[in-house]
Amino acid sequence: MATPLTMSAHAASVLGVPPDSIVFGNTDRMQSLQRKLRVVAQANVPVLITGESGTGKEILARMIHQQSTCSNGPFVKVNCPAIPGTLLESELFGYERGAFTGAYGSKPGRVELANRGTLFLDEIGEMDLGIQAKLLQLLQDGQFCRIGAQEDKKVEVRVICATNREMEAEIAAGRFRQDLFYRINVVQIQVPALRHRADDIPAIANYFLDLYGQKFSVRPKTIPSALMEMLLRYSWPGNIRQLENLMKRYVILGNEEAITSELVTQNGNCFDPIIPSDGRISLKHATREATRELERRIIMKVLHTHNWNRKKAAKAMSISYRALLYKIQETGIISGRTSPAEAFEEVASIN
Repeated sequence: MATPLTMSAHAASVLGVPPDSIVFGNTDRMQSLQRKLRVVAQANVPVLITGESGTGKEILARMIHQQSTCSNGPFVKVNCPAIPGTLLESELFGYERGAFTGAYGSKPGRVELANRGTLFLDEIGEMDLGIQAKLLQLLQDGQFCRIGAQEDKKVEVRVICATNREMEAEIAAGRFRQDLFYRINVVQIQVPALRHRADDIPAIANYFLDLYGQKFSVRPKTIPSALMEMLLRYSWPGNIRQLENLMKRYVILGNEEAITSELVTQNGNCFDPIIPSDGRISLKHATREATRELERRIIMKVLHTHNWNRKKAAKAMSISYRALLYKIQETGIISGRTSPAEAFEEVASIN
């Protein structure tokens, strides 16, 4: 179990702020993204950040703001799907007294609050069409009108948007204005899924391990190599957010089963090979890896079903006990009860 650890004041002050080495890692794709972000941050143009949920789009938006010329101004976030369409307009643009029932006074919107700073519109793909028209006006001439007001207001705002949707499909379906898309998509930053930057997983996992160890004042166990191998092979549908939650659970509960149960039961996605930028890939090698990955997942699920009893699992899969032990050795499968080293020794004992 974890042991108490005192969190330093410095660690507390930086809690939850990942360093560049963690955000961008070491993969070529992320290094290229970092270089692009540095250039884009200096140009006061709208930016669209795309990528799956949990990939860290908001962190990149904040980094753009911090490195921009408006870094001394406010960073105002609006989570578009979290605010009902009928309220989002007043939240964004504000209102005047008497504009509607309950408007007993005037109120500035998020756009005004972001003046001389950055307005971050998260999941803009879910914004209602009616509000999109007013946002288009803001991007075109820097002006907007409060609800119930007679005159436009002018602001200086850097607009950064993020979405996990395919915007071209949203436009084709009539759910998003094409002219607005062209306005927010002056520069697009595509954030890769965690499974496409697997080499960065160890550093990210250990960062969260240290982060939550300090936050909860415990000294977490080091991640065993075999468990790390499982993390590397997992498809991560929830991306970095899911990895963060797993590491938090590992820190709190202090055992491997806290993680392996989720990795076994939720890893149902198909093998997703990474295609190099030049498009060259060995079909034979990719097929072999896909077969091995499918075999590994089947074995893990059967082991999990039989409470990690390998003899019962071997019988259930109609393979010999020795064959199962070799598969455990080959794929690095672990359980909460038996370490890979113990499994290897068991293999050796029957040779």
